[in-house]
Amino acid sequence: MSLLKDKVCIVTGAARGIGAAIVKKFAESGAHVAFTYVSDSSADKAAALENELSNLGVQVKAYKSNASDFAQCETLVNDVVKEFGKVDVCVNNAGISKDNLLLRLTEDQWSQVIDVNLNSVYNMTKQVVRPMMKAKSGSIINMSSIIGIRGNAGQSSYAASKAGIIGFTKSIAIELGSRNIRCNAIAPGFIETDMTHYLKEGTVGENFLKDIPLGRFGKAEEVANLSLFLASDLSAYITGEVISICGGLSI
Repeated sequence: MSLLKDKVCIVTGAARGIGAAIVKKFAESGAHVAFTYVSDSSADKAAALENELSNLGVQVKAYKSNASDFAQCETLVNDVVKEFGKVDVCVNNAGISKDNLLLRLTEDQWSQVIDVNLNSVYNMTKQVVRPMMKAKSGSIINMSSIIGIRGNAGQSSYAASKAGIIGFTKSIAIELGSRNIRCNAIAPGFIETDMTHYLKEGTVGENFLKDIPLGRFGKAEEVANLSLFLASDLSAYITGEVISICGGLSI
């Protein structure tokens, strides 16, 4: 299936987890993919992902780039346009959590989460808009969270950042709709990744599962499937939406 044949996609924070699953799904669907990682410890995983997808007949390239740094985002997008020729899709997936009750949450922890989760979306969107406007086409996909919709104790910084993404997404959809550029948000629930592995342990995991009608945590590939839909022309008349993928947790 080649839903993204010859499209050029950027995926941030994609050396592992949901980001890596999106890179794989896009490449398998015919897209050329540039993806980012930020830490030296992720370099081997990024290289392994490149190698894994090298036989698909598409171009896949990893870039070390910090999405929370405006200048690095500008350099990244310029390099991708130079290397790949255009940008059709941008998935703003980079994210972290620094969970803590408000009384214990430090200013530095708050700022880190806002910088990586929310400011990065502004940084990247600001840069990809120009080539997309030139092409009069584009799909921007922002990774929010069910926590940005319903909140959660001990996750005020994470919830604030993910809620901010929703407001940003809706505003950009209105701004850029006349240019045939779509902007949507995905709000995953509890997905099995390195970031959430501890949530499955003991009574904590059992309590979360009780609130999920489908009775299980989601898989990264399932989020990638939704990302594929929003990146492709199958969703050509969808913009400004927030689509939850949470097993019914938001009901």
